[in-house]
Amino acid sequence: MRIKEQKYLLPDGREVTIKSAGPEDAMKVKLHREAVSAETHFMARKPEDGQFSLERVEEMLGHMADSDRDFMVSAYIGDELIGDLGVTLIRSHMKYLHRAYLGMSIRLMYTGMGLGSFMMQIALEQAKANGFEQVELGVYSDNDRARHMYRKMGFREYGMNPRAFKLKDGTYRDEIIMANIFAG
Repeated sequence: MRIKEQKYLLPDGREVTIKSAGPEDAMKVKLHREAVSAETHFMARKPEDGQFSLERVEEMLGHMADSDRDFMVSAYIGDELIGDLGVTLIRSHMKYLHRAYLGMSIRLMYTGMGLGSFMMQIALEQAKANGFEQVELGVYSDNDRARHMYRKMGFREYGMNPRAFKLKDGTYRDEIIMANIFAG
């Protein structure tokens, strides 16, 4: 599904368009995800993992655009994709239909400006409207800024996957498991 387009003003006055990326945006999403993975170790992929497959990105975006429940919340300045958030059904089995998984990335130069919170608020409202009862995510244990924002948006820490990520320098990072369970 595609969300309703909205606007967000950065503190410096630049206007950000919030809408859903679709298959027509596959190259922008591919380039965005490759750029973000090079800016920080907080992403699941490293640049050394290779480029994203344009065909797979296009297929994923097509599925989300056609879905009744899955969706993207994407942030653009002009034609440039600067933020990417996806909400997807965890599994199509009946016991899982109440749960969604959320993944998010924002270009480093646009963090700390309230954009992530704005995108997250849109995502949580849409997830509720789509019938999800909880949204889950995993975050690096040393990503204090993201953990703070997630807690502010109603997420609670429920567990930890030790040594989930091994960095280039040989050190490990735990993954903190968080969920936002909507009041019933």
